[in-house]
Amino acid sequence: MVFEKIRTVIVEQLSISEDKITLETSLLTDIGADSLDIFQIISNLEDEFGIEFSSDVVTNMKTVGDAVEYINANANK
Repeated sequence: MVFEKIRTVIVEQLSISEDKITLETSLLTDIGADSLDIFQIISNLEDEFGIEFSSDVVTNMKTVGDAVEYINANANK
């Protein structure tokens, strides 16, 4: 469920195909996102899941799977 929502946010932000997004997809190199795209994706995820991503978390978040793990660990707290 979390992965599907993240994938939807990325697809809508970048206008790319869903099949390009997997848990192993790199947020920086695989999907062609620039820093502004990443900022908007993170902002949308914060709104979607009601959590905040600290700058440290964002800096260390490399893949879609990392985002899923963080959200699963921190949502609804």
